[in-house]
Amino acid sequence: RQALEEMRALYERNQADVSEAKAGRADLIFLIRFRHCCLLRNQRCVLAYLYDRLLRIRALRWEYGSVLPNAIQFHMSAEEVEWFNRYKKSLATYMRSVGGEEGLDLTQDIKPPKSLYIEVRCLRDHGEFEIDDGTTILLKKNSQHFLPRWKCEQLIRQGVLEHILS
Repeated sequence: RQALEEMRALYERNQADVSEAKAGRADLIFLIRFRHCCLLRNQRCVLAYLYDRLLRIRALRWEYGSVLPNAIQFHMSAEEVEWFNRYKKSLATYMRSVGGEEGLDLTQDIKPPKSLYIEVRCLRDHGEFEIDDGTTILLKKNSQHFLPRWKCEQLIRQGVLEHILS
């Protein structure tokens, strides 16, 4: 915001000096060029900042999944939330198009697993959870379960489950 305010002030001063330079004050040309260089520098800084935020928001999709925690979403602008949702939909469309009928979830197993099943503890009440074989498990606070890693990795990232390391 400070950079934008500074850019607005520089632009307004340049506009006033340009009209005076047209009227015959050639000594203002160097000052106008200097301010213009400052405007371009600030523009590059703002674009670099916005691009960095965009990369961080993209990384949030891979870290937290398709649902962001409220604490993180609170610090995002409406445009950033909209971009996140469009990126989420685009990624989901791509993942459905790859890997056959069910698609391929690229967000699973970001690090190679040591075992296919892991022991997890439920940190809060979540309700019923269905596994591929049709078994439903009731995820209640402080309950422990031995589940397929790929089925519960998303819930671990969301803070519903905790991986118990033996």
